[in-house]
Amino acid sequence: MIDLQGKTALVTGSTSGIGLGIAESLARAGANIVLNGFGDVDAALAAITATGARAVHHSADMRRPDEIEAMFALAQERFGGVDILVNNAGIQHVAPVDEFPVGKWDDILAINLTSGFHTTRLALPGMRARNWGRIVNIASVHGLVGSAGKSAYVAAKHGLVGLTKVTALETAATGVTCNAICPGFVLTPLVAAQIDAIAQRESITADAAQARLLADKQPSGQFVTPEQLGNLVLMLCSAMGDQVRGAAWAMDGGWTAQ
Repeated sequence: MIDLQGKTALVTGSTSGIGLGIAESLARAGANIVLNGFGDVDAALAAITATGARAVHHSADMRRPDEIEAMFALAQERFGGVDILVNNAGIQHVAPVDEFPVGKWDDILAINLTSGFHTTRLALPGMRARNWGRIVNIASVHGLVGSAGKSAYVAAKHGLVGLTKVTALETAATGVTCNAICPGFVLTPLVAAQIDAIAQRESITADAAQARLLADKQPSGQFVTPEQLGNLVLMLCSAMGDQVRGAAWAMDGGWTAQ
């Protein structure tokens, strides 16, 4: 059993989906939780407090450095700082490079990549002072390989993997670690929308569309779950993760093994 009593975890994009699943795993291990996001805040807070953990929510827009700083100030005020940082916030848009909306490109890079720089720079001083910290960047299989139509997302996730490696090198002689997790398909609202689009386009059932989507990329034929991702985050937060530094850990059902 991994014990995170007395630690505080800040998880961006954590009011639903992957982020909430990771936050719940950390809460069950005893960590205080700082939630962030624009989903059902009351339901997310209830899910965390049901574990017995303490929780607070901050609605920082991850495109805005001043709001990110305010979120860290809240974490400091309520819990004394951030020991575990999980950079999970992300958005997606699909279009060819020459048709990609400039505003969408800017938003995806800001939320999926630049926000991770801001959270990391704000978390590191306290982690260094305590000589303990965990930074886990939720990248994507698209931080390792590309897919047509996803230029901004792929560029941002590749950048996040690069930021992970540099941060790991700069903290290598300390008790702070930084790693990335690269999930394949997780059944999130974004992926559910892709399934619906396939079903509509090809006039097939949702189950058949799901099988088609997974068979095309993910050889296991199964979705990665938020609970599985949460368990991997817990391992990285434990003593087992002390010398896991700068890794880009694929959890993708075999996608990148092909």
